[in-house]
Amino acid sequence: MDSRVQDRLTTDAQLEARLAALESEMPHLQLRAGNVFALASAWAVRHDAIVSATPARLLGTVEARLRRIGIRWGMMNGTRMTGQFPALPPRGPRDAS
Repeated sequence: MDSRVQDRLTTDAQLEARLAALESEMPHLQLRAGNVFALASAWAVRHDAIVSATPARLLGTVEARLRRIGIRWGMMNGTRMTGQFPALPPRGPRDAS
């Protein structure tokens, strides 16, 4: 296997591990932070470290994922979705068309 391909796979795996670690670490960060500013600072440090380690080809995807994590934990502006989506459309009369 070409070393560049291996490096890219390793980088992708490491990046995925960092994102997973951030998600699993957020409850602990929230508990340990003495106030909202400490939590925001801890979030910013981790966010920036992940973004700086992200290859350009994955930057958009990683930033979107970080945004979703940030919204979930109240670190970024956005609407949290708490509603349920039905698996099937509601039953009703079929359209005549």
